Amino acid sequence: MNIGTLLAAATTEVVVMSSFSQGRSDPISTARLANHVRPGVRYRVLVPDTARVTPVLGALSLSAAVVRTVPHVPSDALVVDGRTAMVPAEHERLAVFRLPAVVTTTLELFEQIWPRAVPLFDSDLPESSELTTRQREVLALLWEGHTDESAATRLQVSVRTVRRTVAEIMARLGARSRFQAGAKAADRGWFNYPQWSMSEFSPAVG
Repeated sequence: MNIGTLLAAATTEVVVMSSFSQGRSDPISTARLANHVRPGVRYRVLVPDTARVTPVLGALSLSAAVVRTVPHVPSDALVVDGRTAMVPAEHERLAVFRLPAVVTTTLELFEQIWPRAVPLFDSDLPESSELTTRQREVLALLWEGHTDESAATRLQVSVRTVRRTVAEIMARLGARSRFQAGAKAADRGWFNYPQWSMSEFSPAVG
């Protein structure tokens, strides 16, 4: 079975991890994937940061695929409908697996990386309504200049809970630092305050 046949058989979801190498062993051959994106199927694509300017990724996004990037993609893989996985094999060939253990392991690796990956376009970022109540509360307190400790006191939770919530917000925004998370949140109009200082989203000290 080749990539085209596997993609044509997709009915619910296609997930892709690609190192974006030009070699034949890259299991997605991204241009080929772009030709198979169709309504009714969810597509999630994970590629290296260095591939962000590649035109085919823009084409994928316009075709309704969700593309995210990370500094390093640990493995090349393609999973269709949560049942079939395609991974590189010897001699630049591709191997197809339907064993649940192989498919599940591949999907688990993808899902571990996906929340931390940065969306290719801001349109892929969540709306503020998608944040939980706790995430909105923490975000508002940090916006007001509270430290992790004072935010924890106000919310009557542990400092660890506040920091975990901040990490969740950063992941949802595709941000790699608190500074970047604050900037992205402000750009999306999530705050109703007239002024904002970038330093308020710096890690609390002490």
